[in-house]
Amino acid sequence: MTTKLVVVGQGYVGLPLAVAAAEHGYQVVGYDTDESRVKKLAVGDSFVGDVTSRRLGAVIDRGTYRASIDTEDLDAFDIAVITVPTPLHEGVPDLSYIEAAGKALAARLRPGATVILESTSYPGTTEEVLAPILRDGSGLEPGADFHLGYSPERIDPGNPEWTFETTPKVVSGIDAASLERVRAFYADIVREVVLAKAPRVAELAKVMENTFRHVNIALVNELATHAEGIGVDVWDALEVAATKPFGFMRFTPGPGVGGHCLPVDPLYLSWKVERASSKRFRLVELADELNNAMPEYVVRKLTRGLDRRHQTVTGARILMLGLAYKPGTGDIRESPALPIAKLLIEAGATVRFADPHVTEEPGIPGLTQVKPDPEEVSRAHAVLIVTDHDEFDYEAIAASARYIFDCRHRLPLSKDIESL
Repeated sequence: MTTKLVVVGQGYVGLPLAVAAAEHGYQVVGYDTDESRVKKLAVGDSFVGDVTSRRLGAVIDRGTYRASIDTEDLDAFDIAVITVPTPLHEGVPDLSYIEAAGKALAARLRPGATVILESTSYPGTTEEVLAPILRDGSGLEPGADFHLGYSPERIDPGNPEWTFETTPKVVSGIDAASLERVRAFYADIVREVVLAKAPRVAELAKVMENTFRHVNIALVNELATHAEGIGVDVWDALEVAATKPFGFMRFTPGPGVGGHCLPVDPLYLSWKVERASSKRFRLVELADELNNAMPEYVVRKLTRGLDRRHQTVTGARILMLGLAYKPGTGDIRESPALPIAKLLIEAGATVRFADPHVTEEPGIPGLTQVKPDPEEVSRAHAVLIVTDHDEFDYEAIAASARYIFDCRHRLPLSKDIESL
């Protein structure tokens, strides 16, 4: 008998999961409330870089995957996985998407079914928020009548080595039976499953992972802002420090942090800590402050670089290389490139960007997408490398550019190439 799987949310997390499960024989409904997204997925047009349109088309043709916006297609599910956004609004977690997904599933929940939350949230969300919604909407008791668990997503867009299938998957359940159901499902589609003692443990592990990155990125970002003043190239120091085989992990400075995880997840943890103990998580707050300040720092350094070349930022023509938040992906969610572009435009610059992965409109008036051909590069008063996609021809860009400000240290420094 074929197992019916419903994946609620068909974005950067939900689509890779849905397609992987469809490839392993599950009968998958990819549910999303975005009608335009569903229409594209229904004809095999993938917008997620980790899932090619060819791969998506194959499971559609096989009949094991279909995208839907119709809640009736959620009926009679055996397993449902919630992979919806969990944004912040003025520093407060917004769980409305989880709540809406829970209500939709509760109306169709049957005894013996399994519900799994993958969306990142603060410890306690599965048992304190989702479980009551499912109970109230179905009349069924979590654990006694249906299985419930949490498995944090670990998607790293554009990472060819650590994919959905190859990254160890943390799983948890509200009781032993739930844990076994959740474990068995993921064991079918990923190489390694890691058991957590409880959903709260898995939820904390997820926000802890991203808080670790957020704090260490903030550390090297602040070092980058101070190193010049003490006469040291921070990149040289990082190269030397990274030779230590223990007790050190290399993080590199950049123009800020982006994506759904780093700018959001640590603040979920900070919010929960303050709510539970009335104490502030000061390290997280400071890291957030430091990383959020990097776009302004980039603009200040770029402005000084232009001044040294007798060009004001007002009236300057700036070519930004990269708009996505990281190389190898077209994801512009919370990308530091966006506030950098806004600040430059507000300062009176003409700003253009080149990004081979970005297809959506950034929604910034005055920001134009172009190809980084020699003519475009040479006409720019400054080329600003924000996202170092491998597709850029850096040698040709360096040969044509008048001045390059390299936020990613992709090019060797010279009189016309500066870095953070």
